[in-house]
Amino acid sequence: MAVKRDLIKMNPAEVEEFLSQANPVSVATHGKGEDIHLVAMWYGFLDGELAFWTYAKSQKVANLNRSKSITLLVETGSTYEELRGVEIVGNAEIITDPSRVLAIGESVFARYVGGVPGEARSAYLSSAPKRVGVVVHPVRIVSWDHTKLAGSY
Repeated sequence: MAVKRDLIKMNPAEVEEFLSQANPVSVATHGKGEDIHLVAMWYGFLDGELAFWTYAKSQKVANLNRSKSITLLVETGSTYEELRGVEIVGNAEIITDPSRVLAIGESVFARYVGGVPGEARSAYLSSAPKRVGVVVHPVRIVSWDHTKLAGSY
């Protein structure tokens, strides 16, 4: 008999399709001491890897400068039988090259709002020099899709 965990696991193509949807990602980094810093972010991709941009002086960047360890969670569903998600445990790479940071920002905006509207372009570009990109290099990916259970538990 199959283990339920094996029944709900997504294959690599399903993970890729799930991550291509414009859901927020929860980003967990190690704060000082034992604290975990957890925030929701929009994300995009850079060279096929999940990435987001953020202010260089943000708490998550301060944390990543101490430890590159990062965990991400993208999830959907409001009832048990609808739950789907992907957890990515990995190492963060902080991107400071302005053209690559801007590419991440543009990927994010394209996914969530269809691109940067003309009237917002100057504000968007003015914030770019204050930002860095974060690319996540996965070490482990865990996924689940409860819709595969077809209502049985």
